[in-house]
Formats: sequence, C-alpha cells, structure tokens
Amino acid sequence: MESEHGKSALTPQQAWEKLTNGNQRFILGNTQHPNQDGARRESLVAGQEPFAVIFGCSDSRLAAEIIFDVGLGDVFVVRTAGHVLDPASLGSLEFAVDILNIPLIVILGHDSCGAVTAAIDAKESGNMPKGFVRDLVEHIIPSVFAAERSNITDVNGTVVEHVKQTTSRLVDLSSIIETAIAEGRTAVAGVAYKLAEGEAQLVSSMGLE
Repeated sequence: MESEHGKSALTPQQAWEKLTNGNQRFILGNTQHPNQDGARRESLVAGQEPFAVIFGCSDSRLAAEIIFDVGLGDVFVVRTAGHVLDPASLGSLEFAVDILNIPLIVILGHDSCGAVTAAIDAKESGNMPKGFVRDLVEHIIPSVFAAERSNITDVNGTVVEHVKQTTSRLVDLSSIIETAIAEGRTAVAGVAYKLAEGEAQLVSSMGLE
C-alpha cells in the first residue's frame, strides 16, 4: 500500500467481497481464522495495511474480526455505543482513509441494540438518561424520528434506519471522506448484523459498484 492518497491494494468492491466471504464462512461454521499466528504478528511490527475500517457499535456480541473471519492487521476497528459519530471517531475514520488508504468503511449496527432502544424509550417517555449516556441518546434520536417517518417503530427496524443515517451523516460531516468516495479511493457500506443468524446484511452504501 502506498503513501497518503496512494492506491490501495484492493478496490472498495474487492474489500467488501472479502468481508462478505468471511462472514459467510462464519455463518456456516467454516471459519478459517486467517492471519492469527506468530508469523503474521511478526510481519506487522513494521506497519499495518488493513483493507477495511469497521465503525461499529461497542456491543460485546459484535466483534468485527470474528464475524468477518479476519485476523491481525486486516481491519481497522473504531467502536462507540450505537456507532455514534463524535470528533474522535471521525478523526479515526479520516486517518484510516486518508493516511492508511483503506478502501472501505463499514458502518456496523446490530439488532436488539441497547443504545437505539434507549433512544426510542427516551423519545417516547421524554425522560433523558443521565451523564454522557444522554449525549449518545441525543445523537441517535434523529434516526428514531427518521424511522417513524417511514412508519418504523420497532428496535430492529430503527437500527437499520440508524445505520443508513450514520452512513449519510458521515459523508456530510467529513469532506475528507466525501472526497475519497468521489475519487473512487474508498466506499461506505452500511451493515445491519443479525445476532442470531450471524449475518452481516448490507442496507446502504456509497461508492460501491
């Protein structure tokens, strides 16, 4: 992989297909656990060349390397509860795209999300949570309203809408990422993960073929 603004070893579509293939292995119970040995660990000492950045919810059931069957150095992972965008996560995603030249950003939400549930409850009751949890909920409530405009009120349907909203919001907030998509250097895939089935389902995208 080349220096800043250089070309990635994979196209955005190839990166997405690599993740999709890994997720299918995970669903079927045929995981390969690639790049998880000592040789891979030693090869990464000098630097990293991940092929995707995954911005996902912090939920313990959503371990990106496991559900996509990848290993050390394969994915650059950024996580916040409810995959809420903030300056730190935005900076991390811009670093991944503009410095590491990663060709694919995955927004990873999941069903039964506690953060989305809290936002729905707060909107319905008018009672906001305390501390910085309130900040998380305030960032998710616009997605709750967007879902309701489409007559969606259940948690899992709202999660899908929140993934879509996060995808578009990311591009709105970051001119660096917007430019990278326009130049074909990266793409964004919005994914809703099903806890029971283990399936990572594409629900929105920008820049994919």
